[in-house]
Amino acid sequence: MSMMHNPAHPGEVLREWLPEGMTVTQAATELHIARVTLSKVLNGQAGISAVMARRLAAWLGTSPDMWVGMQAAWDLWQARKVRLPNIKPMHRAA
Repeated sequence: MSMMHNPAHPGEVLREWLPEGMTVTQAATELHIARVTLSKVLNGQAGISAVMARRLAAWLGTSPDMWVGMQAAWDLWQARKVRLPNIKPMHRAA
């Protein structure tokens, strides 16, 4: 699956990483964050910050870059839906 075609929200990916039977409350406790914070990420209502990416990396044995990259890909995909004004390229003096 190409990252150019509707990338998954990182919260969706994170759900797959959680062990079967682990509650959001347990996962939040492990990450030392509020349950509501983790719940918003898992539901795609909040993004993964650089600090959250570090927490996830420490907990799951991944790299923070993986989570930051997923978030950036998702953010850019969402940004493509926004119509930009007619911005002309800046001309720099030689």
